[in-house]
Amino acid sequence: MRPYIIINAAMSIDGKIALATRQQTRLSSEEDMKRVHHLRREVDGILVGIGTVLADNPKLTVKYFHMEKPPKRIVVDSKLRIPEGSELLKPYAPTIIATTENSPQRSFPEHVEVIRCGSEQVDLKKLMEILYSKGIRKILVEGGGRIINSFIKLGLVDELSVYISPVVIGGGAPTLCDGEGAKKYEEMIRFEIIEYKRMGEGLLIRFRPVR
Repeated sequence: MRPYIIINAAMSIDGKIALATRQQTRLSSEEDMKRVHHLRREVDGILVGIGTVLADNPKLTVKYFHMEKPPKRIVVDSKLRIPEGSELLKPYAPTIIATTENSPQRSFPEHVEVIRCGSEQVDLKKLMEILYSKGIRKILVEGGGRIINSFIKLGLVDELSVYISPVVIGGGAPTLCDGEGAKKYEEMIRFEIIEYKRMGEGLLIRFRPVR
């Protein structure tokens, strides 16, 4: 068993999720930001990869809504590179760091739990089973492009929500689904549209995988 997994991201017209420098830039409208925080409110965990933590230092907390039990913040960090001063190590909400059996031993604050699964890279399928056993039934994956790519390739996605901002970034900026892509037509991963609507100056599209 595994949690229900929603991927949510904002991108430019040309599929970029950050600047060419890998620096985060706001792509969501105010309306979409409120939607994202409402979505965060509805899940048990918010997950990002270590690349997002190193580039953006996110808090992964819920704004606009008061919550007595905020969702757990989950970071996939195979080499345990999370900086000491990271916002995720501050006690705004419980944090889970998923790392490998071979990563360094480190001590963390009481509200931080370390899960080790996999030898060179975190075994995402095993991690999902562990999180499910801990009562985490719904997870929101927010990036970056490499972790999104991994979830999609492994078939660990139930829903994909993409906000498209009417801007073009261009160049070698990070994309929604970074990493090695399909080399043949048959290798493409197919989704179907389940909803689309204008939101602010952009467009929100919701997809689900074609099983």
